[in-house]
Amino acid sequence: MTDFSIVMGIETEYGIVRNDLRESDPVIESMELVRSYQSADLTGWLYQGEDPSLDARGFRVDNLAQDEEERAFTRSDYKRFFSFHEMKSDRILSNGGRFYNDHTHPEFSTPESSSIMDLLRYDRAGIDILLLAKKEREQSLGGSGLLSLYRNNTDYHGHSYGCHENYLLPRDIPFDRIVQGCVPFLVARTVLLGAGKYGYESSEKRGSVRYQASQRSDFIETLVSVDTMHCRPLVNSRDEPHADRNHFRRLHLILGDANMSEWQTAMKLGMTKMVLRDLILDGWEPEIALDDPVESIRLVSKGLRDQPLLRLQKGQWTALDILEYYVEALEKRSLDRDSEDRWVLSEWKTAIEQFKSDPSLLSNRVDWIAKEEILSRFREEESLSPDDPWLQSLDLEYHNIDPDQGLFRALEESGDMLRLTGEASVRNAVTQPPGLGRPPVRHAIIRRFPEDVVEAGWEKIRFRSGELVVLPLFQSFREEEISRLIERIGRLSSPREIAEVIRPYTEWTNLQER
Repeated sequence: MTDFSIVMGIETEYGIVRNDLRESDPVIESMELVRSYQSADLTGWLYQGEDPSLDARGFRVDNLAQDEEERAFTRSDYKRFFSFHEMKSDRILSNGGRFYNDHTHPEFSTPESSSIMDLLRYDRAGIDILLLAKKEREQSLGGSGLLSLYRNNTDYHGHSYGCHENYLLPRDIPFDRIVQGCVPFLVARTVLLGAGKYGYESSEKRGSVRYQASQRSDFIETLVSVDTMHCRPLVNSRDEPHADRNHFRRLHLILGDANMSEWQTAMKLGMTKMVLRDLILDGWEPEIALDDPVESIRLVSKGLRDQPLLRLQKGQWTALDILEYYVEALEKRSLDRDSEDRWVLSEWKTAIEQFKSDPSLLSNRVDWIAKEEILSRFREEESLSPDDPWLQSLDLEYHNIDPDQGLFRALEESGDMLRLTGEASVRNAVTQPPGLGRPPVRHAIIRRFPEDVVEAGWEKIRFRSGELVVLPLFQSFREEEISRLIERIGRLSSPREIAEVIRPYTEWTNLQER
């Protein structure tokens, strides 16, 4: 049994469309949108020490499949007459998150947290932040409705952008064990977590219009890889912990959909966190293995309500059978679970039972089921053919984050989709960091020395004097202890005093709980 507290985060890229122009540059539109948002602690991101070529399997790749695309972007950016940093337009936000342009998409990253409900608040706050930036950008353009922002994963023409999950784990857990323990679960969870998509986009099926459960499944091509833009893996092996790499590794998952449903986002984090912490970190190994995990996730996505049997190395199971196997393994472990864990387990079991009885019972929580029912009703009412482009347009509008235009937002407003966050807590999360962990300390330091800070990242802050402050995770400390630390930071007279103040808050404390 482990008491290790898994720090998590979500990064979401958004689709952006300029409605008043026949053609527009998505790089520039994303840059201008990010720059329009005013509530930022800092506008410089610390890239020092980041290396996406480091592989968790113990080596560094010489060349990523995505590198040529990166170089092509860089060449085109030079032609636009702006630098790498101008293109990124990084904003380190007062709420502890990050808002920037990831080449052709505005991206919001939540602050780090060990609480799924905290992360859900900040993920929802990210939507409000994009809407505020959209409003400012449209005002500068002299109109309204000039931009559309979509929380989805595809342009329906073979390109995908991601919603990435991050889980900070102990370094001493072998990466191979994580992969072995996670893969059947990650494939199977798609049936409950898909956002739904009208169309196929894998190379052999592109142009087909049949509906499927997941937007990302077509783009998953291999089991494990360090790449994120090409040959996308079920388990990404990028080795950037954004913490002390002697003690931590970060599991960076890119296979999941960007959900509109808050229930799905909470379950995505909660289910995965429990599998990692309560099973894999505790030495448990599954007695099942998928024969072809990549093919299996596509079968789950295309199976919809009639889930197919997936080939195991021994036997055949459905995705629901696999999810049931994992939840039963969790229930067999005698643990003192908190209210979040108990909620996840209860919802997990209920969702399986309801899906087996009638998948429509989940239409108020699961995007792909809700969207499928909307599209089916509309197609029947309008007597549309299966390949009518209107249906794909409606699919896209489900993901429009504008409250006055998005189909999901209308369902949520009417009570037909479950909402878990409260307006007041989300409003607070737009500008204020969480009370626990690294984000409030990082925010306090930047706020105390705004003229001295040059750049900052998740783990490090660099000052004009040359000082580089490395932040521990602060995960073992209560909110009142963090508050006292923040008060001390507020009384400091020089950045040179920071290292001594935070020295007692070592990351070892978090590890010693194990």
